[in-house]
Amino acid sequence: MLTRCAPVLSSILAPLQKQLCKPVVGIKAKQSICNWSLSLKLDKATDRVKRLAERERKKEAVRKRLEEASRAKKAKKGFLTPERKKKLRKLLMMKAAEDLKQQQMLKEQERQRVLQERIIPLPDLDECDDLEEVYNQMRDRLIILESENYDVSYIVRQKDFEINELTIAVNDLRGKFVKPTLKKVSKTEGKFDKLKKKEASKVDFRSTLKTIEKNQFAMEEDGKEKAKADWAK
Repeated sequence: MLTRCAPVLSSILAPLQKQLCKPVVGIKAKQSICNWSLSLKLDKATDRVKRLAERERKKEAVRKRLEEASRAKKAKKGFLTPERKKKLRKLLMMKAAEDLKQQQMLKEQERQRVLQERIIPLPDLDECDDLEEVYNQMRDRLIILESENYDVSYIVRQKDFEINELTIAVNDLRGKFVKPTLKKVSKTEGKFDKLKKKEASKVDFRSTLKTIEKNQFAMEEDGKEKAKADWAK
């Protein structure tokens, strides 16, 4: 009996079993789908984090490279920065001004010393008895100074001539000659010269024609004046 009813019971219970199992299968599928979507989101988030980390790493590498390049440039420039160069230039100018002032003072002192040596103090003419003697002394002193001046001027001219000859010889040996000073010509003058040349190059037919006086073909008139009529007198 039971064996006969087994197929029937199985045919009746199979749909029920399927219906009972459907919610369980749906829940499991939903859980698997949720887990899969979560895993996808996690994968995307991890990929994004990795990309951001890689980008930051590249930025840091570029920043370090630029810093190293700037340090290398500063190291190449050396100790003298623009501000230090400016200060050094200022100090050099101050030192040069002080040296020039010192040289001028020394030259003035030397000039005063030479003048004191060469200039004879004038005697008191009111208390002087022999003016002729004073005159002779001044004349002799003037002659000596003029002769010394002539000798010094001659020596200076000779030295200038020697310096000129030596510079010419040096330039000849080096093959460098003194370039002549060129005359500066404005652009407008050059343009006017070009226009004049163009106008001159054009053929002027009038200039080739022979000039003829106006009265050349006029009828010759007698030099004698015609006698006036009797009635016009």
